[in-house]
Amino acid sequence: MGTRRGLLLSPPARYTLLGLYLLFTMLPMVWLYLSTIQTQASLLTLPVQFIPREVTLTNYTDIFKPAAFGENSGESTFLLSLRNSVIVTVATTFIAVTLGTLAAYAFARFNIPRKRTLLLIVLSSQLLPAVSIIIPLFRMFKSAELLDTLASLVLAYTTFSVPFVVWIMAGYFQSIPIELEEAARIDGASRLHAFARVALPLAAPGLGATAIFTMLNVWDEFFFALIFTSTYASKTVPIALAEFIGRHSVNWGMLVTGGFIASLPPIVLSLIFYRHIVSGLAAGGLKG
Repeated sequence: MGTRRGLLLSPPARYTLLGLYLLFTMLPMVWLYLSTIQTQASLLTLPVQFIPREVTLTNYTDIFKPAAFGENSGESTFLLSLRNSVIVTVATTFIAVTLGTLAAYAFARFNIPRKRTLLLIVLSSQLLPAVSIIIPLFRMFKSAELLDTLASLVLAYTTFSVPFVVWIMAGYFQSIPIELEEAARIDGASRLHAFARVALPLAAPGLGATAIFTMLNVWDEFFFALIFTSTYASKTVPIALAEFIGRHSVNWGMLVTGGFIASLPPIVLSLIFYRHIVSGLAAGGLKG
């Protein structure tokens, strides 16, 4: 019915569905932003106002004021939580991707006894609920005097991130023809040199995707940060946002503003890594 051969839908139908999808995905973010430029009274007014009648930037100025959460630290505690989240996310991603990629390459290229069983064990560690190991981790960190430190969060997140990286990257390395590395070895390259110059660039799409998911998981993690931190010296953004919800009241203006600001870094990082993934796929196709 008017569609070209090989196309399931006509161009108008595809553009209509694409527009509906964009509306469905972007509407919450637009509504969240419009909520940040409203007053507390406007946010509590019924019926809910999608378009604000009065625009204000008070929420943005208040959230970055010193002691915005009630602690007299001389610095915005929300800014402290943002800094902590960035440090923990970058450190965890770097450690997990580095260790996981090396382990995945070993699984893919070396003749390890019971390799498939070991990979299944690695995957099974991802199936453990966080609550099942929270007490052992808490006691370990307490005995090592790591509670309420960024190091405790990095160690806890790395524990769950490395198995994920190993499982994903092992599949990417297995899909790369081993003959390419053997050719480099014949030309005099060492095993490490062949890994760094041949296998790793070809696995760049998988590496980028794995880094994105690791970053997003760490940035949004709430449970471990709630248990292992108690002061804003180590609290991350999810914990800082949760404290806008009090026992008897909710500061909706600060909550939506903090949520909008916290959502920007993952979006920006995803866009940056998405370009690297596309270029990596194109380069891999050309080399292949």
